[in-house]
Amino acid sequence: MKIKEVVGALERFAPLPLQEDYDNAGLQVGLTEAEVSGALLCLDVTETIVDEAISSGCNLIVSHHPLIFRALKRLVDADEVQKTVAKAIRNNITIVSMHTNIDNAKGGVNFKIAEKLGLEEVDFLEKKTLGDLEYGSGVIGKMQTAIDAREFVARLKDVFGVECAQCNSLINRKIKTVALCGGAGAFMLDEAIAKGADAFVTGEMHYHEFFGHENQIQIAVIGHFQSEQYTTEIFESIIKEACPGVITHVTKQNTNPIIYL
Repeated sequence: MKIKEVVGALERFAPLPLQEDYDNAGLQVGLTEAEVSGALLCLDVTETIVDEAISSGCNLIVSHHPLIFRALKRLVDADEVQKTVAKAIRNNITIVSMHTNIDNAKGGVNFKIAEKLGLEEVDFLEKKTLGDLEYGSGVIGKMQTAIDAREFVARLKDVFGVECAQCNSLINRKIKTVALCGGAGAFMLDEAIAKGADAFVTGEMHYHEFFGHENQIQIAVIGHFQSEQYTTEIFESIIKEACPGVITHVTKQNTNPIIYL
């Protein structure tokens, strides 16, 4: 099977037009006519990820975050991105990224987060359409059983391996309806409040965005990497279903650049 067939399967699940205007999802490096020897699945592409692809016999890397966000004016090993691109080219490795297109797709990143939390009746928080295709930002759903805020945060920390969750004051009511948006999803907080959510979960928020929501909604910020870490499971499911026989490897590396001391 050719690399382009694997890329095609990924883009049928999350078409590139679903990505945000600022994004650069899709093919990053390499050619797609070669036969795929294996696909390494990851969140971020670094030099060590390329090394892992080489040692695993994979000539395709599928990442969530694009390796290239801004145009490269030269390729001279001047920074991490250039070094990684050059190493991939030298080793005939193709890199494709599925970023905000798979964030916004039905069954995508936010639906996976909801699945991990055990939410039911899950739907887009802000629904949009592209022709006959439904997509959107964030999701909202219901816990099977209402729980208090402290237990809810403890569950988040357990499910997502979070060492330290950033929260506003714990609300004094049970949490049943949960809105969430993985990664840098603070822009969906107002929509979560408008939809009557008891809690809002995301990966990043600024300091001032926490103010003014005491006993209005429980905010829980679990980390960008932590919120999106299960995206590789989506990639693996798509490839196994649409491209039987293609070998997949989920990276063994934790590429989170943030440590907690």
